[in-house]
Amino acid sequence: MSDASAADRPTLAVTGSTGWLGGLVARDLADRGVRQRLLVRDVTRAPDLPGSVAAQCTYRDGDAARAALEGVETLFMVSAAENEDRLAEHRAFVDAAAAARVHHGVYVSFFGAAPDATFTLARDHAATEEHLRASGMSWTFLRDNLYLEFIDQMVGDDGLIRGPAGEGRAAVVSHADIARAAVAVLLDPASHEGASYDLTGPEALTFAEMARTVSEVTGRDVRFHDETVEEAYASRAAYGAPDWQVDAWVSTYTAVAAGELDGVSDDVERLTGRRPTSLRDHLVSQRGSR
Repeated sequence: MSDASAADRPTLAVTGSTGWLGGLVARDLADRGVRQRLLVRDVTRAPDLPGSVAAQCTYRDGDAARAALEGVETLFMVSAAENEDRLAEHRAFVDAAAAARVHHGVYVSFFGAAPDATFTLARDHAATEEHLRASGMSWTFLRDNLYLEFIDQMVGDDGLIRGPAGEGRAAVVSHADIARAAVAVLLDPASHEGASYDLTGPEALTFAEMARTVSEVTGRDVRFHDETVEEAYASRAAYGAPDWQVDAWVSTYTAVAAGELDGVSDDVERLTGRRPTSLRDHLVSQRGSR
C-alpha cells in the first residue's frame, strides 16, 4: 500500500476493507490489478495491497469523509456496523459522497429491504437506498440474504437453533458469493447503474432443514426449536443487549416466518458466472479444510 497525492489517488473507493466483505472485495480487486482507495477508520489497519492507498474517515464525520472521497468516481459502500445510529451514519456518508461529486455508489443492502420490513434493520437499509436515490448519484444495490456462514454459529451448546421462524424459508448466501458479485459490479459499474440485485444461495431452506444439514455434515445432533416470540425475547434477555438489538435479533426469525427471505434469485450466477455455494457445500468444505 502506498500514499499518493490527491491527483494520483485511485478513483475507485472501497469501504470496510478491514472487515470480511470489504476485505474480500479489496483483495480480489488487487489481484486483478485494480487500483483502489481504501477508506478506513485507522489507516494503520488497512490491508497492504498493491495499487491501493488508504484514506482515513468515518461515516459520521462528514468533513473527513468528503475529503477522503475527493476525486472518487465509484464508491463501494459496505453498511456500517450495527448500532442504534447506523441510519444517521449512512445518511451523513451519502451526503459527503454527493458533496464530493462521487458519480456512482454501490451499496450493500439487504434482501427485501422495505420501509415496513419485518426485520427491523432491513428498514434502515431501505431508508439508505432511498437516500442514495435522492442524492443525485447513480447507484447499484446489492441485497444480501442471510449469511450461510452464520447458520452453524446459531447452534447453542444444547444443539438447538432457537428462534420464531416457523416453517419460513431463507435463501442463505455465502460471503464469497456476495464479494464476487460486488467485484463484478465494480469492474463495470456503468453497466449496473440503477440495478438492484438479490444475492441468494441456490436454495431456500427452513431452519429445520438447515439444522438437519448441519447434523448430516458435522455429525452433531442439531435441531431447530421454533420459539414463540415471547420465548425468543426471554431467551435473549440474558445477553443484556439494548432493546433495538434484541428487536433486530428476534425479527431476523420473524421475517423468515413471514416469508420475507424466501425466494431464490439467479443474480449471483448472472453476475459471476458461477453457481452460488449451498449450505451443504460450505459445511463440507469447512470440514475438509480443518
